[in-house]
Amino acid sequence: MEQTLTGEFLKVVEQAAIACARSIGHGDRKYSDYLAVEAMRVAMQTIQMNGTIVIGEGERDEAPMLYVGEKLGMGMSFPAIDIAVDPLEGTNLCATGSANAIAVLAASEQGGLLHAPDLYMEKLVVGAAAKGKVHLDAEVGDNLNAIAKALHRKVQDITVVVLERPRHDKLIAEIRKSGARIQLIGDGDLSAAISAAVSGTGIHAVMGIGGAPEGVLSAAALKCLNGEIQGRLKVDINTASREKAESMGVDFERIYKTDDLAPGEHIIFAAAGVTNGNLLKGVRFFGDGVRTSSLILNYSPRRVRFIDTVHMEVGDHITVRF
Repeated sequence: MEQTLTGEFLKVVEQAAIACARSIGHGDRKYSDYLAVEAMRVAMQTIQMNGTIVIGEGERDEAPMLYVGEKLGMGMSFPAIDIAVDPLEGTNLCATGSANAIAVLAASEQGGLLHAPDLYMEKLVVGAAAKGKVHLDAEVGDNLNAIAKALHRKVQDITVVVLERPRHDKLIAEIRKSGARIQLIGDGDLSAAISAAVSGTGIHAVMGIGGAPEGVLSAAALKCLNGEIQGRLKVDINTASREKAESMGVDFERIYKTDDLAPGEHIIFAAAGVTNGNLLKGVRFFGDGVRTSSLILNYSPRRVRFIDTVHMEVGDHITVRF
């Protein structure tokens, strides 16, 4: 699966990133998302696979494309693949021209990705060094001390990413009390989760409540990177949402770990930068083509590839810029 589909999924995220990058800064998040969704769907329809969207843009009646349950690829005679997508993670970031917007896809054999409902998830994300040394229910200060010890640093040298939301006021106060540094973000905790598992990004952990679908995508990447995510699904007062989630087998008391969220043995994770970020450069347009910066992760065998691609247009004079 990995050898056959890795290159194809790279093309999918590249095309999605290029399409929505043309709307950077236009202020229309829905249009940016539409461009990414359309490009990603068109690209996936040409792949020799029997793909099923298990995490996508929503239910069929809410999303005309890349909805949960949608079939993609060239048909039943090809390998059956479960696919999780976030065609534009950080729609607001793209609309405003802010950092860290990315196009994302994860895939596995059937059953290899948790079919997470569109709920919130309390999350704790760390890289390989702190794997197994933190716990979602531990005190914030204890977790930060454990991360610092694992990285041979002082707590004051640790940077934690937190979504800037009123629900995180207490968490932010506890992190500040510990002495650790905080990077508050307005959108896009998936990009931050990957960054926490990649050395040199300056990000050491992600804490707080974000989307459950993004938690599954994060788990796919972190499994390939030997990082760790712990998550507990959360639901608001909407009883129908809780009943639907429980009918899907969701346990609101359980702490889901990396292998619970992404149990697959044949995982591919692909991301392409839309705007410049901690992890990937954004799409760059020039006279003779387009340049993209992408990340491809495989679990079996475990590989991490950063790919810089120049998509050149046919012309009499072609200049490749570095």
